[in-house]
Amino acid sequence: MPIPEDVTGDEIDKDVRQELQSLPKTLAEDVAKNLVMVARLIDEEPERAYAYSRIALRLASRVAAVREAAGFAAYATQKYAEALAEFRAARRMTGTVELWPLMADCERGLGRPEKALDMAGAPEVQKLDKAAQVEMRLVAAGARRDMGQLDAAIVTLQSNELASNSVQPWTARLRYAYADALLAAGREGEAREWFAKAVEADRDGSTDASDRLAELDGVEFMDALVEDEDQDGAARDDQGAQDDADHKD
Repeated sequence: MPIPEDVTGDEIDKDVRQELQSLPKTLAEDVAKNLVMVARLIDEEPERAYAYSRIALRLASRVAAVREAAGFAAYATQKYAEALAEFRAARRMTGTVELWPLMADCERGLGRPEKALDMAGAPEVQKLDKAAQVEMRLVAAGARRDMGQLDAAIVTLQSNELASNSVQPWTARLRYAYADALLAAGREGEAREWFAKAVEADRDGSTDASDRLAELDGVEFMDALVEDEDQDGAARDDQGAQDDADHKD
């Protein structure tokens, strides 16, 4: 696949660059460029990101960073079995546990919520940093919901992190998940309160909490483009009617 001329490979993280030093220079550069493309495209064009990740994987499957990138790209395209295999490979190579929540979520994606819950209670969770522990809690709550255990999902999300007034990178998503679980359980008043709290914490628009809150409040948004098109259409109809009248005169 083509690589844009502005991509040099130097854009990658220094730790990844260090991993690639085990490769011949030209090969390392090619792999780095493909990893840059994965990072650039994974949010907006995940299928293309996945394609670039496969190239990097073909070139350097023994590099942990490549296996991890391939896992993220597969995960973004909902290829959960493939993502899980790549995350496991990366974990074997590095010995770290930071991918544990993602691996558990892959189990959910494969229709195995019980396995995800087992992973949520594993010793590896205690080795995770705070952000990853919160992520693991979100996965566990999702697994409970997959199993139809709404009350248990709500309880799973109740934590010091949820109760804290401090806004952390995970706060908006945690509050959003809690609000969504409350709403699913029919607790609409509480859900509205927590969607509002999620909006307060969502400084970068990572959730659609504001839309969910507006929906609960009965606010309807009309697409401005559609509205303009309707107005333009009405104006053309009026003009057409006037032209016909003038022609008859």
